[in-house]
Amino acid sequence: MSDPILPKLPPLSLTQVPCFTSNVSWGISDPERFARLMEEARSLVVPGFYLGDNFFTWGRNNSLFSDEAFVKAYQSNITNPADQTIAWRRYVLACAAFHCVQLSGDFVECGVYIGTGIKTVMDYLGGPAFPRCFWGYDTYDYNPVEGHAFEGQQEGMYLRIQERFRGYEQVRFIKGLIPDSFTQGTPDKIAYLHIDMNNAEGELAALEHLFDRMVPGGILILDDYEWAGIYRPQKAAEDPWFESRGYRIMPLPTGQGLVFKR
Repeated sequence: MSDPILPKLPPLSLTQVPCFTSNVSWGISDPERFARLMEEARSLVVPGFYLGDNFFTWGRNNSLFSDEAFVKAYQSNITNPADQTIAWRRYVLACAAFHCVQLSGDFVECGVYIGTGIKTVMDYLGGPAFPRCFWGYDTYDYNPVEGHAFEGQQEGMYLRIQERFRGYEQVRFIKGLIPDSFTQGTPDKIAYLHIDMNNAEGELAALEHLFDRMVPGGILILDDYEWAGIYRPQKAAEDPWFESRGYRIMPLPTGQGLVFKR
């Protein structure tokens, strides 16, 4: 197991604060009016604003945009407008991976879609030289969750993702439904676990099989945990699952949930 390539932060400017705006958010009844109102709101706040992915904040350092290694990894992996707007979510993954790559154990993602989350993390931490095995579980060619199909989820997608990761020999893409697909292989020790399956049943099945394999100090990120609406059943199912084990999920304003393994 080789030593990880840990990116360094550049000196921080005390006079220039990054700002970010994306037109992509969800659950808006009148997008044009919303865009006009948010343009006015941005004009009323101090620098350091982030607008996109269903949240608006200001007076923040926006640290993700000062991390040059992350910006390069993030920008080089944007494939659609959603990838662009969820920059902060991607940075949560990158920072978690920075910590976890220094632990023993593999990396796992359940709910891969086209692999952008995995590739951004790997590119942030060495690209083809990423020093851990990264497992990606998904159905790939179709979406089993009603109403959640994404663009491109059709026959042939699995092969296209494999081609995208040509040269990244550490990645193992496992095709099939969770938990049945776990019979094709799972790591004995997990340092980093990212779950983004858009349904409570599947996520609980993943947790039942994988959480106990996480090493002390490992990090779990639940992508949908703090999102309401159609995602709220995931929180309703996961809160008691973790509470019975003496854990409390940390909600993040990005919509994610964070758990540190003891």
